[in-house]
Amino acid sequence: MVSWDFFDPSGVNALSPRVSWRRRTTFTQRQASSAAISLELMPPVVERSSFESYTSSRSSIESHATELEKVADPDPNAFDFEKTLRRAIEQREAEHIPARKLGVLFKDLRVTVRSSEDSSYQSTMGSVLNPLVWIKNIRASRTTRTRDILTGFSGVVKPGEMLLVLGRPGSGCSTLLKSLANQTDEYDKVSGERHYDSFSPDEIKNYYRGDVTYCAEDDIHFPSLTVSQTLSFAAKLRAPHTRLGNQSREIYVKRFTEILMTVFGLRHARDTPVGDAALRGVSGGEKKRVSIAEALAARSLLGCWDNSTRGLDASTALEFVRALRIATDLAQLTSIVSIYQAGEALYELFDKVCVIGEGRCYFFGRADHARAYFEALGFVPGERQTTSDFLVAVTDPNGRTTSPTHPFPIPRTAIEFETAFQSSIHSQLNKSEMMAYWHELVGRPDLVDNFNKSISAEKAKRATRRGPYTVNTSMQLKAVMLRRLQILRGNPGVPIVQLITFVIVATVVGTVFYHIKDNTAAFMSRGGILFFSLLYGSLSAMAEIPALYSQKPIVHRHQKGAMYHPFVESLALTVVQLPITFVIQFVFSVIVYFLVGLQHTARQYFTFFASGFLTTVALQALARSLTSMFKSKSSAQGVSGIVTLVSMLYMGYVLPETTMIRALKWLVWVNPLRYGFEILMTNEFHTLNATCSALIPFGPAYENVTLANKACVIVGSISGQSTVLGSNYARMSYGYAYSHLLRDAGALVAYTLFFVAVFLILTETNTSSSAETSVTLFKRGSRISSAATSGSPTSENSQYPPLRAASQGHVVPSGGLLPTRSTFTWRNLTYTVPLPSGPRRLLDGISGFVAPGKVTALMGESGAGKTTLLNVLAGRQGVGVVGGDRLIHGQPLQADFESQTGYCQQTDTHTPEQTVREALLFSAMLRQPKLVSVAEKAAHVESCLRMCGLAEHANAIVGTLGVEHRKRTTIGVELAAKPKLLLFLDEPTSGLDSQSALAIMKFLRTLAENGQAILCTIHQPSNELFQSFDRLLLLKKGGRTVYFGDIGRECRKVIKYFESNGARQCIPGENPAEYILDVIGAGATATSVLDWGEKWSASEEDQKLKQRIEELHSVAQPNSSGSTATHSEFATDWAYQFKILLMRNFQCAWRNPPYLMAKIILNIFSGLLIGFTFFHVTDSLQGTQNKLFAIFMSLVVCVSLSNKIQVVFIDTRNVYEVRERLSRMYSWTAMLASQIVAEVPWNVLGGILYFITWFWTVGYETSRAGYTFLVIAIIFPIYFTTFAQMVAAMASDVVVSALIFTLLFAFTVTFNGVLQPYSHLGWWKWMYRVSPLTYLIEGVVGQAIGNQYITCAPHEFAIVAPPSGKSCQQYMATFISSYGGYLQNPDSCNSCQYCAARTTDEFLAQNFNIFYAHRWRNVGILLVYIVVNIAGMYLFTFLRMRKGNLLGIFRSKK
Repeated sequence: MVSWDFFDPSGVNALSPRVSWRRRTTFTQRQASSAAISLELMPPVVERSSFESYTSSRSSIESHATELEKVADPDPNAFDFEKTLRRAIEQREAEHIPARKLGVLFKDLRVTVRSSEDSSYQSTMGSVLNPLVWIKNIRASRTTRTRDILTGFSGVVKPGEMLLVLGRPGSGCSTLLKSLANQTDEYDKVSGERHYDSFSPDEIKNYYRGDVTYCAEDDIHFPSLTVSQTLSFAAKLRAPHTRLGNQSREIYVKRFTEILMTVFGLRHARDTPVGDAALRGVSGGEKKRVSIAEALAARSLLGCWDNSTRGLDASTALEFVRALRIATDLAQLTSIVSIYQAGEALYELFDKVCVIGEGRCYFFGRADHARAYFEALGFVPGERQTTSDFLVAVTDPNGRTTSPTHPFPIPRTAIEFETAFQSSIHSQLNKSEMMAYWHELVGRPDLVDNFNKSISAEKAKRATRRGPYTVNTSMQLKAVMLRRLQILRGNPGVPIVQLITFVIVATVVGTVFYHIKDNTAAFMSRGGILFFSLLYGSLSAMAEIPALYSQKPIVHRHQKGAMYHPFVESLALTVVQLPITFVIQFVFSVIVYFLVGLQHTARQYFTFFASGFLTTVALQALARSLTSMFKSKSSAQGVSGIVTLVSMLYMGYVLPETTMIRALKWLVWVNPLRYGFEILMTNEFHTLNATCSALIPFGPAYENVTLANKACVIVGSISGQSTVLGSNYARMSYGYAYSHLLRDAGALVAYTLFFVAVFLILTETNTSSSAETSVTLFKRGSRISSAATSGSPTSENSQYPPLRAASQGHVVPSGGLLPTRSTFTWRNLTYTVPLPSGPRRLLDGISGFVAPGKVTALMGESGAGKTTLLNVLAGRQGVGVVGGDRLIHGQPLQADFESQTGYCQQTDTHTPEQTVREALLFSAMLRQPKLVSVAEKAAHVESCLRMCGLAEHANAIVGTLGVEHRKRTTIGVELAAKPKLLLFLDEPTSGLDSQSALAIMKFLRTLAENGQAILCTIHQPSNELFQSFDRLLLLKKGGRTVYFGDIGRECRKVIKYFESNGARQCIPGENPAEYILDVIGAGATATSVLDWGEKWSASEEDQKLKQRIEELHSVAQPNSSGSTATHSEFATDWAYQFKILLMRNFQCAWRNPPYLMAKIILNIFSGLLIGFTFFHVTDSLQGTQNKLFAIFMSLVVCVSLSNKIQVVFIDTRNVYEVRERLSRMYSWTAMLASQIVAEVPWNVLGGILYFITWFWTVGYETSRAGYTFLVIAIIFPIYFTTFAQMVAAMASDVVVSALIFTLLFAFTVTFNGVLQPYSHLGWWKWMYRVSPLTYLIEGVVGQAIGNQYITCAPHEFAIVAPPSGKSCQQYMATFISSYGGYLQNPDSCNSCQYCAARTTDEFLAQNFNIFYAHRWRNVGILLVYIVVNIAGMYLFTFLRMRKGNLLGIFRSKK
């Protein structure tokens, strides 16, 4: 006896829980008996006179928990899912726990989407700015055009039945599943009838949507959560109140999670993160199993599974469907499944099948009748073709074959197929079954009452009785908060980066303002540090916007599954972030407050801290509200930039309220920062009685003058007094009063609560998915064929090619591909990666070869190391140590190996804005030698388009393609490069229907026949597909070889090997691929008694393989590697790469109007806003300072613009690192150069627009426009473009990049002499010289407002009482001649009105260390900083290319 946990280290293979195999026999017997029933006879309808007879129990969590309790001895063969479920149902019935079930009836189902002439074309900047397009769109909006994507579907799926939906990608399978799952928000209209027993679709949506689940094809999860955390979260939120044995909720959730992980073979990965592209986690197959298990944890009655076997090996896929079959039978579930490549064993598990073609129903009826039905229509199945493959082939005009002797007309169009079915006996049987279902279950109040009783028994206390959620809001909040904490524990990088940046900023800023003096000279510095304390929090709050968009699809899915209210997720995020924000703000405020030496009382400190904390929380809620308001990340970032700018301008520091124009003054009162700033100012200044730092007049001539004849030159001073009350200064300069503190605090709390409420409301109401509906878009000006827009290769209105007879073949031209004469071998290959627990070997002693003209299959269960081996062979592995030999015809691999091979990745990574033709041409231009003419490359691309079946989609935008055409594009991109050595393909048929998969394999077969060497991984090959390969390399978990050799005719060689070594006999008609996976124990829960890795090592075949490899090496020729003679890393030179990359970058930007328009609108709006905020300011002291701040605030605009630049930079870099770098397509140095040159023109254009709307509006002199234009519109955009890209180059993702940029920008702002004058910087004066913005501010301010006169406003004059008998001129002349300034009333003998500065040069030099004469020197220094930015970008990218990510430990995992 051993404990359950004993089996974790060795993973799921050691556990071996079993899905019962008896179901297959039972179904086969039923199928045999039903075959004898005449097609004219209607199948019997099950009598259900009451709800009790309609309740047979369902698969609930408590059933699994009961069985788990009985498994005291975790024998690897003891766990049986079917027995567990039966026992649970028996116990539930014994405890009289009410159960329920749900079927669906649909009649004349029709789904439409909006359509217009312009909707099929990709938007560009030209189309957005074209008035003719505006007019056309306005006219189109007056008339609604729609397009049908489903038409005329009728049928019924009853509890206990499984419906298989078959069709080609784009035919409407997903739409049918979404419609039956009642998830139709993305469609314009869904007409016809849908009945879920006695419930309408609206009732299901509002009250019962948790009982109807749609499991999408994509696997999107929180990557930092572990497998166990992901599943337990779903189980917790759908856990019923009434549970078997009165077990606690915690035990129930734990046991059900264990059952799910056991059934799907995930127990060994319980503590492994789910992962994503940025975080290494479980394998692709395991992630798919996590998605399936999460959907099952929701305990739905009606499940729609959209291609949920994608990415699973054949054995695991079969286990999943068998488990679903058992649950459907015993628990009376209703299961609707779409599968693109279903083996015969899978097909036999279904009761009904629906065949879809071009949005129309070709067949709906019993699964065991479908094959005979289409054969009766005249269609002939191919040799060894499975039933599902045959049914899908019928929908493909190029894939179906007909009997040449068939006596009746054969359907050709979708309408003809639909008509044929409507007139068939199967349609009549379907209608009869629908009618029986209608009379028995639709419109039955008693069934509704019983259903609600079952629902009520499951709902937790205080849960809404009429709502869809099982647990109450407080329980939802508790669970979601726990998940949020788990996310933070799994991904501590972002909060750590935030804390570090705040500490650094606080320390630096605190030392800049260190021990600020209690005199009037420090008044502006005190205001500056208070302003900065709020400014940095505001900028940091906006930095989290990109991260919030990644979780929107997950929250949307959970809301559809009735797990929790979306607002609960928002509230949990807010609540969990509160202590983090509290700690960060507390640390920040302590460091700043006491380093600066602000007023040392506890009350004033805590007021400072509370104000900063509340203001930051309010701005965080505002930033999060923007993510809920806008679907586009660019739109949210653009608006956030405007909001940040408005908040800074109208908080009262940059522009005091007393000088604001009346038309925009209302912005002050709706700005939460304004109230926070007034609290900080009055809190600091109301107890301050500052010593005047400069009593005028002073100097040798005034040593004996009494205090009565002196005055302090500061606003708020009183003549004859040597001190100035801070409260007077705050009141006269800003209009602030300490008596407003409670009012401001109340307003700040109110705004915080308001923004949080807005965030919650928008999250709850704006629940649409951030992902747009998948519609294929085309390049503007191109001709769109009907076949390209129909979603399948042909449409009912197009001209069909003649139906292919059974004897016809299919030939694909080679397209001028060069034949390969070199054999690729590998010997004793090992691969070990470092892990925290110690080194782990992923590949263990693998040997083999790929010969020209042969297609080799690489197979194995999920997690066996197929993709890892492919990456290692192709030289694309990441960290880790590779052992063994990799040789080309016996020669070591050369530097150009990667560029001479093609590698088709499973992820289909492309630049989304390119067309298919442009993507292929881009590959050809850079990977074929430059000596090949452009015309020849273009001709080869056209050939590749035809070979890949992409001719009609050549002008389609890659980012909008469906799964099949994206996969074809991936293959086409590699073929366009004319790989001389090898073609590697990772899962080229994954996500494709059987016909598309077979077409791709035929295409690869043709390439091989033309001399290409091909190595290809594959998951679920059909019999016909499997026999398209010449050789097989089979792996088992641990990366060990199970078999390498020829497959043989009808797979006899590979079958013979396994049968002769102790495997069971292969059943006639059994898929050989499924057979060999079964016998080696592949699958989520299967095992094998035999160690097939050891058998291979001891086999004669392994010895022959080693001999064969040695023979290949012995005949090697010195120059037969097939590589170029120079072995250059790249096929083209740097200049050529730069040219092609630059063209692509400009092209992509032009086709991304949201990105460019956000830049343009932000610049125009910011220019107008700042311009009218400082509209025609006066020449007073405050007016001069306002002109300076009009320039200073222009710098803030670049923050939002830089965040957008970083997103594009990192996205482009990701494509390069994932695919283009590994193919040695071009140098990273060329990529960086093209990124800079492509970004600069758009930012310069934005700078020009900003200058035009800003310069004259503020009121600067036109004679000063030239220099200002040069710096603001030309140099500054280049500077912040290169600065943003340099920061992005050092960061792992956009979140960390935004935080680092905010930190560095804060430094440059702090040390430019505006917030803290140069004379007060102390030790930090060297940073004043280092900050690039110092030279920008000095140059622009000195040029724009230098050499001008100042006329003080009345309240700016210092009032000095002259000695008796002296006029003001006589008394002040000596002082003015030495220190400047002027007298307003020189002849007066009473109160002298003295203005501290006569010229702007005096004012700027005294207060800001700005000199007009330095303006051209500053231009040169700015240009040097641009060069430094570029050098930094290249340095950080170099380190990343050589040593990995510079800040990898702070990687954001969303």
